Amino acid sequence: MRIDFVSDVTCPWCVIGLQSLERALQRLGDAVSVELHFQPFELNPDMPPEGADATEYLARKYGASAEQLAQSRRRIVERGAEVGFAFGTRTRVWNTFDAQRLLYWAGREGRQRELKHALLRAYHTDDQNPSDPAVLLHLAGEVGLDVDDAREVLASGRYSDEVRAEERRWQQLGIRAVPSVVVDGRHLIQGGQPPEVFEQALRQIAAG
Repeated sequence: MRIDFVSDVTCPWCVIGLQSLERALQRLGDAVSVELHFQPFELNPDMPPEGADATEYLARKYGASAEQLAQSRRRIVERGAEVGFAFGTRTRVWNTFDAQRLLYWAGREGRQRELKHALLRAYHTDDQNPSDPAVLLHLAGEVGLDVDDAREVLASGRYSDEVRAEERRWQQLGIRAVPSVVVDGRHLIQGGQPPEVFEQALRQIAAG
C-alpha cells in the first residue's frame, strides 16, 4: 500500500494528521505493508523571506477574531496532546519552499520521514524558522543526513523544479487543502482525522 501524505511544514492539522496516521499504522502492524511518501504543498507560497506575525497574518487570511484564533489554538493543542504531540507557541509564519526542497532530497536519501518529524517539532514545538538555512542544516544533521550535501542543496536551488512540478501535480489532482492522505493513488482521506478513522479506512482499503 502506497500512502502519499500531502502537507506543509507550518500546517498544525498536518501534524495531527500525521501523528494519527502513524498511530493507525502501528495498530495495523503487519496486517498492511505501507510505503509512506511526503508530498509538497505550500499554504503560503507568496510569503516573503522575513515571514509574518502569526496572529496578524492568520487573522487577515481567515477573517478571524482574536478570540476565534485563540479558540482554534486551544483545540489544536488539545488534539495534539491526544496523539502525543506538544504544540508550543508559534509566533511567525514562514515560507517553506526550502524546507520542501530539503524534504524532497531527504526522500532520495531515505531520511524523509525523519526529517519531516524534525521540521514539525522545530516549528510547532520550538518556534524555529523552517526557512532559516542554519535551522535546516542542523535538522538535516540531526536525522543523519550529510550536512555538506544539505548545504549544497540549499545553496544551489537544487530540486526547485521538481518540487514545483509536484505541487502543481497534486493541485491538478484536486488537492486544495492539507493534510490530504492519498492511498494507492485513488483513495483520499482529508484532514487531521483521529487514529480510529485512519485505521478503519486503511483496513477497508486493504480488504477491498
